[in-house]
Amino acid sequence: MTDEELLDAARDVREKAYCPYSGFHVGAAIVDENDQVHVGCNVENAAYPQGSCAEAGAIAAMIAAGGTRIVTIAVAGGGENKTRACTPCGGCRQRIHEFADENTRIIVKDDDEDWHTFTMDDLLPSSFHL
Repeated sequence: MTDEELLDAARDVREKAYCPYSGFHVGAAIVDENDQVHVGCNVENAAYPQGSCAEAGAIAAMIAAGGTRIVTIAVAGGGENKTRACTPCGGCRQRIHEFADENTRIIVKDDDEDWHTFTMDDLLPSSFHL
């Protein structure tokens, strides 16, 4: 799967996000070590801490399908019709790190077609890991 196709999968699932409080839709798509694709979208809740991020949903789908390592993750955030370059929140950076290695790529792209590619060291330097 190309980076563009993976980002399209993140954009597609973003449209399914449940975000009546923030209005900020997020979709994530993961390619695992088996070349399988797993997606997730954000799901908000009136009790804000109880919501879930798109990245967490995609990781859960990967684990449920038997995947164990994130090769690439694409994240697409923004309004219903506009993509913004949206990097994972701090909690999701740690979640991704749990299943990443030094070659894992995190990609985002905005509607202006500007690509941003990160490694875990870029997004979570000196991270905690058992």
